[in-house]
Amino acid sequence: MSVQYRINRLLGPDGKCCEVAMDHGVHNEPSFLSGIEDLAKVVDQLVAADADALLLSMGQAHFLQEHLGRRRPSLVVRSDPTNFYGIPAPSHVYCQLVERAVERAAALDAVALVVNLLWAADQPALHRQCVANISKLKPECERLGLPLMVEPLVMIRDEKKGGYKFDPDLSRSVALVRQAVELGADVVKADPSENLDEYEQILQSASGKPVLVRGGSRISDKELLMRTHALIRKGAAGVVYGRNIYQHTHPEKMLRACHAIVHESASVAQAEAILAAR
Repeated sequence: MSVQYRINRLLGPDGKCCEVAMDHGVHNEPSFLSGIEDLAKVVDQLVAADADALLLSMGQAHFLQEHLGRRRPSLVVRSDPTNFYGIPAPSHVYCQLVERAVERAAALDAVALVVNLLWAADQPALHRQCVANISKLKPECERLGLPLMVEPLVMIRDEKKGGYKFDPDLSRSVALVRQAVELGADVVKADPSENLDEYEQILQSASGKPVLVRGGSRISDKELLMRTHALIRKGAAGVVYGRNIYQHTHPEKMLRACHAIVHESASVAQAEAILAAR
């Protein structure tokens, strides 16, 4: 079955998407939970603020799907809890598929299923597990017409915090994005490049598949808006921001500011005005 019908529900008529990720609780890292302790409340806020899509876990997807009306955000669901984000890093890392992930996502009326493609030089078994997960999910997604959103993340040890952090090696990110597409990604959720002027390499490596920029760790409002503006202008299809939205003092305002950049070609100054409005 074609996945395009559901991709049409993920992306707007302009081919863009402003998605908010709130699947963080499934990874069992306490620092991720600040801001989404009352997940139902935050979902309600972001539905009201016109998010294009929300990324949720299987067990929490009902908070979105119980909303009435045709204009609620599209649902994207997580397929693979991992302990890779633990601080300190665990002695054994895993990325485990939930049972019957594709069937359950389709039953929830999801428009896409997210799966990790993690790479760290000192964790080859984890990368191998991720490749196996994608290889298992892809034919099942094709059978039900469910787009597979692959999240290729290149990480290195964070000696200061004891976990893992973003690896700025652009060549490694380019290669991993390419591998994601080679394995069958319909949509790519990728980190920004350290030098934003080099992001064309990531987009080229995605071979025409929509690339949604991952938010990652919390950064300043100014930096987030400037990054969003730059990468949308470069050709990214949109963003998937989590902590930078739901840990903001005003999540709905930050979402609307990002939405304006993604869909309305707003300038950084115009987006800042949305944040500053009472």
